[in-house]
Amino acid sequence: MSTHKKFVICINNKNHEASLIPRKIYEVIPDERAEKDDFIRIIDESGEDYLYHTNQFVFLELPLEIEQALVAA
Repeated sequence: MSTHKKFVICINNKNHEASLIPRKIYEVIPDERAEKDDFIRIIDESGEDYLYHTNQFVFLELPLEIEQALVAA
């Protein structure tokens, strides 16, 4: 079982200005069905999990130490 987490950084919050902060890192919540349609699920600024199109984010490849620090935060 892999504990590898996925993280993205917001690069476009158009039409979601209250929900997404540009340059903020978000942890991706696994959702295979959403990913098939180029969406990801994250917990946004409302505190709820929502789907957003992947074109609003860049996926990050982080060293294990940074990934662990983000998960622990």
